[in-house]
Amino acid sequence: QLVESGGGLVQAGGSLRLSCVVSGRTFGPYAMGWFRQAPGKEREFVAAIGAIGGSIYYADAVKGRVTISRDDAKKMAYLQMNSLQVEDTAVYYCAATTRDSASRNSRDYSSWGQGTQVTVSS
Repeated sequence: QLVESGGGLVQAGGSLRLSCVVSGRTFGPYAMGWFRQAPGKEREFVAAIGAIGGSIYYADAVKGRVTISRDDAKKMAYLQMNSLQVEDTAVYYCAATTRDSASRNSRDYSSWGQGTQVTVSS
């Protein structure tokens, strides 16, 4: 089970840190990902991190503004988002895969959280 937290309302230019706690399974070595879905749009990839020492990927839309990280001891994954833009408004989902390599493809992820709302105002 994955549970996200840290979403909220923030002004453009602000920052948020999303957290995802993994319970009920061995945390690693599993790759983790963050995806988002805006109203009326399909779910899209945001960032992914591989197992310990693995690769990290970012979507072009967030590259340079977002940092994904993990703490295997705490069974947590994080998404630090800076310089937020109105276009970043969406429900953000944490996902886990049994693969050890990061993936941009949502179909590679078998476990999903319920999502946390991020709203960026202008």
